[in-house]
Amino acid sequence: MRTERKRAARLHRHARVRRKINGTPERPRLAVYRSNRHIYAQLVDDRAARTVASASDAELAEGNKTARANRVGKLLAERAKEAGVEQAVFDRGGRLYHGRVKALAEGAREAGLRI
Repeated sequence: MRTERKRAARLHRHARVRRKINGTPERPRLAVYRSNRHIYAQLVDDRAARTVASASDAELAEGNKTARANRVGKLLAERAKEAGVEQAVFDRGGRLYHGRVKALAEGAREAGLRI
């Protein structure tokens, strides 16, 4: 019962944030999904309903989860630059800006993506 409430609360927070932010072609939404084992990130243009760039730590093998999340942010920023994107709106998916989510955002910033 506790995990159901916890997941429902996260989804409620995520819906509240999604009402306020929206990805555009010039400034797409950087959406983060974190599972227990992996972290995934994608840049989404909500107007055209398409993914501009994506990255995940399934592509990366070494290091702890936080270090891999940082590298995912850097990889996503590189792919964003190739797609012509320089800035994004950060969508943390209802999670706290802490740990792996924070590491991913900082990695993207280090690689030149403005969030």
